[in-house]
Amino acid sequence: MNKKQWYEALFENYGQKYDHESFTQGTMGECDFIENELNFNKSLKIIDVGCGTGRHSIELSKRGYSVTGIDLSESMLEKAREKAGQNGLHCEFLRQDARDLPFENLFDAAIMMCEGGFPLMETDEMNFEILQNVSESLKKKSTFIFTTLNGLFPLFHSINGFHAEDKTPGNATYHSRSFDLMTFRDYNVTKVVDDNGVEKILECNERYYVPPEITWLLKTLGFTQIDIFGARLGAFSRKDPLTTKDYEMLVIANR
Repeated sequence: MNKKQWYEALFENYGQKYDHESFTQGTMGECDFIENELNFNKSLKIIDVGCGTGRHSIELSKRGYSVTGIDLSESMLEKAREKAGQNGLHCEFLRQDARDLPFENLFDAAIMMCEGGFPLMETDEMNFEILQNVSESLKKKSTFIFTTLNGLFPLFHSINGFHAEDKTPGNATYHSRSFDLMTFRDYNVTKVVDDNGVEKILECNERYYVPPEITWLLKTLGFTQIDIFGARLGAFSRKDPLTTKDYEMLVIANR
């Protein structure tokens, strides 16, 4: 049996705790931005890649959109289905690997918030497979909105310093061991207490991207208009140009 990757182990039995993490508290404002980008067109079919506990899927469904959420973690999906049921919503939540999606030309828009799979994979090729599979799931005329780690940030600032600013008791902690300038991968140790009260200590690595890389990858997939901004938690805006101070970048791609 293959050993689970860190991102698989991390999200096992984590659905309850996940919703209390600081980085999941911006849902309403982020959905406001997504709605505006989609021109409030509620006839559009949306896929939420790496949907986690379904926070964006559920909020958009409440607002009248048809959303399909996909994730690799069954425990996260169970929590998403539970929350949808509590809200009387009929959201579709499916266990799928974003590197191998079964959809083709099915959705009008895709969202991938809070590093929903990309850029957590072991190789650049796997990360690209996620973008490629999302692209293939979308119709020829479509919109793809996602956030990812900003490679400009660790060149000028401390990753550990960033995470130290938000040490809420009980939440996950991150300690960066090294940032590789040749691969733009951050090697870190993540500690989290799962829903069963078990502490997990995981050796992780995440790929940071610089804007020209993202632009080129998306252009190879046929996206013709790619805009990149700084991603502010719960307050996405086209008025925020990406800077070296932004830990994440917000990407809006259209074709």
